Amino acid sequence: MPDNIYKPHLMTVTGTRDEAPGVRTLRLEFQDGEKRRAFTFRAGQFGEFSAFGAGECPFCIASPPTRSGYIECTFRRTGRVTDQLADTEPGDTVGFRGPYGNGFPVENWQGKDIVFVAGGIGLPPVRSVIWSILDLRDRYGEVSIVYGARSVADLVYKPELQEWQKRSDVKVITTVDPGGETPDWPGKVGFVPGVLRDAAPSSANAVAVVCGPPVMIKFALLELDELGFGLNDIYNTLENRMKCGLGKCGRCNVGSLYVCKDGPVFTAGQIKSMPQEY
Repeated sequence: MPDNIYKPHLMTVTGTRDEAPGVRTLRLEFQDGEKRRAFTFRAGQFGEFSAFGAGECPFCIASPPTRSGYIECTFRRTGRVTDQLADTEPGDTVGFRGPYGNGFPVENWQGKDIVFVAGGIGLPPVRSVIWSILDLRDRYGEVSIVYGARSVADLVYKPELQEWQKRSDVKVITTVDPGGETPDWPGKVGFVPGVLRDAAPSSANAVAVVCGPPVMIKFALLELDELGFGLNDIYNTLENRMKCGLGKCGRCNVGSLYVCKDGPVFTAGQIKSMPQEY
């Protein structure tokens, strides 16, 4: 990390990909070769990605730590910074500070079944975890992915969803909200929590990873409780309200916790103990 904790590393954009309307992925490489070779992080950690002259925004690192030499971030256009980042092309320079946060304890999940539940733009924060587990597939039990969005167009990582669906060692269920399907849509039609209920993954020796819109998370947690998942067997990642990434600005303060320093990964039990207004 630079001596100045606010000074970003220079990164070169080496690839871009449109995932959904207003959603883009950037692939980045450190311009400093030594930093590129030495950089490590944990699945679930995040960084501050900066567009020079516009500012910076916190996003999860969407690529897995099992693949070195680059990092990726996926984000939705929501303002000046994300607009400028989305307009970058290969060869352009952006800034990066990180990694920050605690990450998912994937090493503690070895031998367990893993259930991923995600909605919309909530898939990027867990994509890093999915690939980390698939790249070391023999260390884990059954892997299930339940993912949905408002419409077929809003599903992100479409080629990867197809790739996962073709694998015999992963169970993938995709769904779109009623009215969001197309005539040739082969997946489910329904809201993620209901599709999760119908899939009924076993909670025995299993953990669940949940990320998506707050209303989806609320009802997905109820379904997981009905399926027998304990509060400490369910993991969420909270990225909203973060700003500086260092616990300095106080924007992500929740009671005695700072999401950026104490999270962004929390168990459902930890979230339940947070102040109700959160």
